[in-house]
Amino acid sequence: MDTSHKLQIHELLGRYAHGMDTEDLEQVDACFADDASFTIRITNQDPIPPFRGKVAIMGLIKSAMESQTDVRRHVCSNVFFESESNDEAVVISYLTLVSVENGNIKILTSGIYRDVVTLSNGKWCKQTSELSLDLPY
Repeated sequence: MDTSHKLQIHELLGRYAHGMDTEDLEQVDACFADDASFTIRITNQDPIPPFRGKVAIMGLIKSAMESQTDVRRHVCSNVFFESESNDEAVVISYLTLVSVENGNIKILTSGIYRDVVTLSNGKWCKQTSELSLDLPY
């Protein structure tokens, strides 16, 4: 995988975080493949069944956004490639979820993303996204 593809994947992760923070559902939607899956695991809690397909994933995200009264900041860091080829990569990144409300700032949770991203029609998108959270958000 060449450097330009790695940069495009970094930008994909940044666009996803920005879309989540600005509640731009179109931007978030564009980050997922149509047949993507999204899994959330929270330490010491029962497994949550995976969300399969873009419609289910976006339903989860929209519902979460509608319940929030704060401003969220998804800070993605420590990005590295676990594996890579010309049209697929497994990308690991850390999440720090920050909340700002009523003049206060606090960290809500942290976790690790494991994303399988694929190249289709010249565009990288999340094919599978697994989020392992340290605490519920």
